[in-house]
Parts: sequence; structure tokens; C-alpha cells
Amino acid sequence: MEIKRKNKTQLLSKIATNDRHGENSPYFDGWKAYDNNPFHPTQNPNGVIQMGLAENKLCFDLIKKWIMENPDASICTAGGVDKFKDVAIFQDYHGLKEFREAIAKFMGRVGGNKVTFDASRIVMSSGATGANETIMFCLVNPGDAFLVPSPYYPGFARDLRWRTGLEIVPVDCKSSNNFRITRAAMEDAYEKAQKWNLNVKGIIIANPSNPLGTTLDIETMRSLVAFVNEKNIHLVCDEIYAATVFDSPRFVSVAEVIQDMDCCNRDLIHIVYSLSKDMGIPGFRVGIVYSFNDDVMLCARKMSSFGLVSSQTQYLLASMLSDDGFVGNFLRESSKRLAKRHYVFTKGLEQVGISCLTSNAGLFFWMDMRLLLKEQSFEGEIELWRVILNEVKLNVSPGSSFQCSEPGWFRVCFANMDDETVEVALNRIRAFVLNRENQESNRSKRCWRKKHLRLSFSSTRLYDETIMSPCMISPHSPLVRAKT
Repeated sequence: MEIKRKNKTQLLSKIATNDRHGENSPYFDGWKAYDNNPFHPTQNPNGVIQMGLAENKLCFDLIKKWIMENPDASICTAGGVDKFKDVAIFQDYHGLKEFREAIAKFMGRVGGNKVTFDASRIVMSSGATGANETIMFCLVNPGDAFLVPSPYYPGFARDLRWRTGLEIVPVDCKSSNNFRITRAAMEDAYEKAQKWNLNVKGIIIANPSNPLGTTLDIETMRSLVAFVNEKNIHLVCDEIYAATVFDSPRFVSVAEVIQDMDCCNRDLIHIVYSLSKDMGIPGFRVGIVYSFNDDVMLCARKMSSFGLVSSQTQYLLASMLSDDGFVGNFLRESSKRLAKRHYVFTKGLEQVGISCLTSNAGLFFWMDMRLLLKEQSFEGEIELWRVILNEVKLNVSPGSSFQCSEPGWFRVCFANMDDETVEVALNRIRAFVLNRENQESNRSKRCWRKKHLRLSFSSTRLYDETIMSPCMISPHSPLVRAKT
């Protein structure tokens, strides 16, 4: 067996045999549990409900309606088949001009039209996963480090470091200030990296945050830009949830922030974007790299040939995103539906005493389960997670898989299911919490009784051994209280 393992290691690459992908995490284990026993309202009502996948299914009807009303946008319909030859033949890795223009316009609209994006700087990639890796290949050498504010998306272990050789250094954010990114936390992480002899090349943030579901305020954004400029390192802003904002404050792109900042080196600023979350089409694999650095842009475009968006997809989306009426209605309706679903879920949890971090964006919320931990530790968190997954049959993701520095927090995705499944999930959570409270209450009562009965027998003599007659028991005796 040992010889076989050794031969396997010698035959394969370091990438094939290392464990830096991050798949050995509770985050992915929850997905596997769902895959093995998926919930279905009639065929498998006791199955696992998937609440660990940040997918947006709330506006599929709007996209479906547009496609049916615009058959010429697809080369696979009678209305659009005349374009089949033009789209199906070879396209270089710059992408269709109309696609890049439509994406640039959409990004500007999502940001409130506060900034205009240059279509010539739009670089395609196969989803945000490919876009994040592409930008890292452009910026780092194996062994270099990036600072990442925690809690952060577990997939960053795969996207940022698996094939690039990058090291991740968490910037620990605390619940005491609602997990805000502070200058002090960034400096602390930067100093730690230097002590570990790591060459820090930049910091990457997700705005809106995954898993917190919050948008970064302008002051924090300016602090981040100032930090990277002082250290002469890069700032990568993952803005893939930009259009999922459903409450104030509004989303502010880093592109808007740097417009008003003097002495800002724009060569250090880069954006990753995708339509997977905002439009709810992750299967289309539309990722975007947008850099203010000409050299990075040129390199990323060359690398994009390894993960292009299909020309058919580009053609369809170019037409859809160029429809101003559709885009405006979609963004408004998506915001309303996300707000409603968020409200239903969080208010349902409040009814059983579970609070969540106040959030205004994303397809998830950050649930506080610290009061339900048997012990305030990450071991206690994983123990609770296993109960929720295996007994309650809900795949929620523990905070430790997001590198959260405090145990007891869980990410809950709410936009990937229908209303009926939401009610089932809430009922399961309510039943679990109430049952847990009853168990704790009964356990406390039993402990109280045992303690006081033990005290009674050890401190109160029922019989006076000198006269062999019962002693009078005071009404305030522990023994009396124990019997009531």
C-alpha cells in the first residue's frame, strides 16, 4: 500500500496531489450530505434542505419571459438561426464587442451610474472562480501572500491559491464591531505575514461581503485604498454580489471610490465581477476581470483563452443586457424579492430567539447560534453543525469554514429555494430550537434537584441518633424545596 501511494505521488503533479483545494471542509461536506439525500416535498420530505449554496433562483421567471419574447437573441431558435454561422465560428479571446459593451454598461448601472466602465478593459473568464484565479496568476508568484478579511468565502482557498501557490493570511474581524474591516486589523495581519517571511502582494475583499451580506461603507473603502497605496500592494475587489443589495446603504464600487481620491495609484486596483449571483445564471459561467492596470489587463486577456465564455452565451446576454427596460425592471424586482425573502427568514428565526447580523445584500445571512453551543469553542460549533446537518437535515455552513475567528456563527442561504421549502426549513429550525431549550431546561432542573438533594442528605440529619426520633424539618429546608 505504501509503495502504491509513493508511486502515485511520483506519477502525478504537485497540484494533483496537494490538499490546497480546500474541499476537505465542512462547507463542502454539507454539499455532499445534500447530494446524498436531497430534500423533495413529496418524494423525499425528510431529506436535507440545501441552505449552503449561494444561488439566486428568485427571478428565473423574468429571464424566462424575456427569452420567450426575444427568440432572435438565441442562435438555437427559428428567430435567431440566421446568426448561427456568425456566432458559431471562431471568436478570439477578446470576446464579442457587443457583449463587452453590454457588460460594461450593466456594471455601471448596478453601481448607480456613478462611474463609467471602459468596455475595452472587460476581460472574460469562466465564472468568478476563473476570474479570481486569473487575476492572481497576473499578480503573484508561488509563495507570495494575499491578506483576506475574515470571515471569507471558503472557495477562496481553491480560487486564489490551489494552482497559483499563493498563501492566504486572514485579517481577523470581530463581532464587537459587526465584523467591520479596520486599519488596525489590516496592519496586524500585514505584520504577521512579515514575521512569517511572506511577501504580501495585496488584499482581496468581497463587497458585498460573503458570508456577512453587508456592503462596505465609503470610509472603509477609502481606508483600504489608502492602505494598499502606502504598502504599494494590490487591492482586488470581488463585486459579484453588487446587484443583490436590497436595503440601504447602497453598493459603492471601488471604481467610484478612487475617482475622488488624490494620489491613488490606479495600477494597484482591480475588480472581479460575474453574472452568476446578480442574474442567477452560474451555469452560464460568465466571469469578468476589470483592471485599471494596462499590463494586468493585457496579461489577463491572454490567459482568458483558457476559460472563455461561449460565443452563444455572449450573444444572448449582449442582447438581454442591452434591453434597458428589462434590466431596470429586473434589478428593481430582484431587490424586492430578496428583501422579502430575507425578512421572512430572519423574522421567523427571531420568533425562536435566534438573531442574525444586520445585513442589506447577498443571498444569505450570518446567523448567531452562540447561545446554542454546549461549549464556546470551534469543537462546540462543529458538534452543533453536525446535529443541524444530520438530525435537523439542514445544510447550513459553520463559521469556522469561513475562517471566522469566533465560534458559533453560521451562514444561511435563502434565495435558492421556493416559498414552500422556506416554510419547511423554518419549521425544522423552530422545532430544533424549542426542543433544545426543553432539553436544557429539563437538564437544569435535574441538576438542581440532584444538587439540592445531595446537600439535604449531607447537611440535614433526618433522625436524631441520640433519641431515635424524627427531627422537625424547617419549611425552608432544602429538602422541602426539592420536593416541591
